Amino acid sequence: MNINEFISTLPSSVLKGNDIRLPDNVVRRIFKLAYLNKNDIFYDLGCGNSNAIYIASMEYKVKKAIGVEKRKIVVREILKKTQGIKNVAVINNDIRRVDISDGNAFLFWFHDDRIIKRMIEKFTTELKDGSRIISIWSPPDLILPDKTDFPFFVSYTPFKFANSIEEQIQAVYGQKCLDFTAAWMLGDKYLDSLEVVPSEYKRFLNILYGMIIWINAWNMKVSCEDEIPPPVESYIGILKTFFKIDLSSLIEHEG
Repeated sequence: MNINEFISTLPSSVLKGNDIRLPDNVVRRIFKLAYLNKNDIFYDLGCGNSNAIYIASMEYKVKKAIGVEKRKIVVREILKKTQGIKNVAVINNDIRRVDISDGNAFLFWFHDDRIIKRMIEKFTTELKDGSRIISIWSPPDLILPDKTDFPFFVSYTPFKFANSIEEQIQAVYGQKCLDFTAAWMLGDKYLDSLEVVPSEYKRFLNILYGMIIWINAWNMKVSCEDEIPPPVESYIGILKTFFKIDLSSLIEHEG
């Protein structure tokens, strides 16, 4: 099957990321990168069933920890978990409709372009200078991050924007292009950093992630190679032969 057919077989909760939960150790690593502290008002935007607001409240002693989540059933679960904690609040609403102007530290890792565009507008117009936006996998849009511990990024307001994807890649990875080796290593580091992948599945997911990262770079014309390298052809063949997943349809042009 091609990649679109493969994706269509996955549960909708996986596609939307609704049931993805950051392990507590990952949350602490993110907070350390962002220097979360007792002077902060922290928002977890689209908090799901994460323990982020609990950890921010109890361990980092923030002034207030606020979770925003539009699914009522999940909100009920969070309220049970945080019952009785005075500096915790949960808002049952779409993040695009919530007043966030009192906050100065935000966990935001949506990848829907429509949501990103709207939230960048809110961050730009509603937040005080020096507010921190914590993102995972990449900075939102073409924002240049102020701190990086891949795959985690912290960007301060007012934002600095790259003029091109090449400029952003240069700022994040230290070079203007991504080759196959870099794509493989980024996929591997991403899976390791999130601490959610069982070891028996890691090899398969590393191949899949590495290929998707490289193909995206190729399609955006920011891959370092002028031709499709032999390792990419080999791994695409492995995925097609042994896992019945055909990524070749994603490659938009040849060298």
